[in-house]
Amino acid sequence: MRSVDEQLARVIAAAVRPAPVRVAISESQGLLCAEEVVAERALPGFDQAAVDGYAVRSVDVQAASDEPVQLPVVGEIPAGSRQPRRLQPGQAVRVATGAPLPTLADAVVPLGYTDGHAAKVTVQRPVPSAAYVRRTGEDVQTGDVAVRRGATIGAAQVGLLAAVGRNKVLVHPRPRVSVISIGEELVDVDRTPGQGQVYDVNSYALAAAARDAGAEVSRVGIQSADPRRMREVVEGRLLLSEIVVIAGGVGGVIGDEVRAALADLGDVDSTRVAMHPGSVQGFGRLGPDAVPTFLLPANPMSALVVFEVLVRPLIRAALGKRNPYRRAVSARLLSPLTSTKGRRGYLRGQLLRDADNGEYLVQPLGTSGSHLLASLAEANCLIMVDEDVTDVAVGEEVTVSFLAQKS
Repeated sequence: MRSVDEQLARVIAAAVRPAPVRVAISESQGLLCAEEVVAERALPGFDQAAVDGYAVRSVDVQAASDEPVQLPVVGEIPAGSRQPRRLQPGQAVRVATGAPLPTLADAVVPLGYTDGHAAKVTVQRPVPSAAYVRRTGEDVQTGDVAVRRGATIGAAQVGLLAAVGRNKVLVHPRPRVSVISIGEELVDVDRTPGQGQVYDVNSYALAAAARDAGAEVSRVGIQSADPRRMREVVEGRLLLSEIVVIAGGVGGVIGDEVRAALADLGDVDSTRVAMHPGSVQGFGRLGPDAVPTFLLPANPMSALVVFEVLVRPLIRAALGKRNPYRRAVSARLLSPLTSTKGRRGYLRGQLLRDADNGEYLVQPLGTSGSHLLASLAEANCLIMVDEDVTDVAVGEEVTVSFLAQKS
């Protein structure tokens, strides 16, 4: 029986980033930047008012610290104005937030410091030079790196790209994941199951898990285990995917048929991994591009756990994440639990935080049954129990892996 760490090392070694592509900045969120984005213009591109008020020479309002100063208002500059203006000594120009400053002005007096008069303004407080002014290049200078290669593009990065005039950016795209379900007993959710039939849970649940991990997902759905048809479907998906996930094609007679159907495409290593649930699984690299391909258990609970432990890190690695793994913390157990001897347990739990001391606490959910999908829906973490541990008492510390967290 292969250890989880050994199987995971095999999987991660197969990670390949898709070739960078140039996309619209509106489509880049959540992806890794694949270039150094150098600003071709300064940000801001001109001296501008930071508040609504009056553009002045600061020296002309210094005396307002002793008594109010009156200045004639010789014009108004709205935001977006392209008409150059020149300020003479002893004058003021009404400006809106974002408006370009007139020549010679070195400060803005906020409206709240004045009487707001349109023709002759009374300034009641002085302002120093550069007060309430956004200077040219204050944020980004021409030639500065605005977004660095390898940075995750979030809302702020999208905004910065727009601010420096970039409408497209080179990124590492989301890996494409195809999800296939196999099983003669399966029917889609828009049909009523007959005797001995069940809904296809896996293709929906695994597609959602892949999407949550950051992949671009194609839910292929239910496919026949007929060798010829299976080979055609998988071969087609290998051309369109960086990762293929097949649920229900690992055990029993169907598992033999699936492996036979895929034999011409490459070697799929079906083995037992020392984990519970989901010990029986398969992994290989198929097709001319050696696409990582997983065979997962038919049981939805087991399939989701195997996906979480092995497939999700591969997706994150393919995205270029420096750490492809979920955050893990130590937590004190609130109820006893048991685990299968010789296998690393991944048990469902509800992670809590002690309001008094900030300590993590975890409540096991359900029983150890691998078929209990409802308790996984309630879980926000997986409790990881070492292979050599079978019983954990209340109050003991365990390692838990978050199931819901920011990317």
